[in-house]
Amino acid sequence: MQIKTTTKKTDMSYSQTKSVSKLSLVKATLLGLFMLISFGSVIAHGNTSIETPPKAAWSFNGPFGVFKRDQLQRGFQVYKEVCAVCHGLDLVRYDKLAALGFSEEEIKAIAGDHDVPGPLNEEGEPTTIKATPGNAFANPYLNANAARAANNGSFPPDLSLMAKARAHGADYIRALLIGYEAAPDDFGLMDGMYYNRYFTGNQIAMPPPLVDNQVEYSDGTLATIAQMSEDVSAFLAWTAEPELESRRNLGVKVMIFLSFFTILMYCLMRRTWRKIKHQKK
Repeated sequence: MQIKTTTKKTDMSYSQTKSVSKLSLVKATLLGLFMLISFGSVIAHGNTSIETPPKAAWSFNGPFGVFKRDQLQRGFQVYKEVCAVCHGLDLVRYDKLAALGFSEEEIKAIAGDHDVPGPLNEEGEPTTIKATPGNAFANPYLNANAARAANNGSFPPDLSLMAKARAHGADYIRALLIGYEAAPDDFGLMDGMYYNRYFTGNQIAMPPPLVDNQVEYSDGTLATIAQMSEDVSAFLAWTAEPELESRRNLGVKVMIFLSFFTILMYCLMRRTWRKIKHQKK
């Protein structure tokens, strides 16, 4: 009996030891994966510290928000005179500028200042023609290779949907434009790069695009870096969603209709059940 009891205890101890070993192995594996991911993150980001873009009081925020036409026109001016040198708006047509308050003649003049690809000539060579209001915004480069060659290998992204493609939308664009500053002493800034506290990795190939009084606003607004950054960010929010106001207006109308319909159906239900109760009595 003693031998059997000893064997049983030994078997139980072995089973417990085996379970503890498995548990320890799982913990060690999870700890190793956590350390590997953390170490990889440190390697990828180095000593960067990306800040969250501060929120601005945009007029188009909220369910009843609308764009300010004067701000959109100023933002378009900043884009045209500064950003359009490198960045395109391939998904926006010139005739859409009517929503900003530009007249038909003004839109024709704006479009006519640019050349767009035309039909091939008799020799099969590409040609260019003057843009019309029905054309998309002219791209500053013939193709992606030309864009990279002109920017030291970096490709300037199209800005049509930039406010939708980046987290924080217009807040991110505004923060990026005002986020240039001198790199910290312990930061390994690569050649040809610029430090920006709001850009991923804190290193960006685009030089600071704005300086004070870089443009002259026709409405007399002082063209500071902060003002231009806010105006062009609002304009890019519009290019990313030009139907925002009409969509919200439709949403408000639908909600009013549904509210009225709900009240009507409630009254009808009360009237119907009142008749049923009287019939039962």
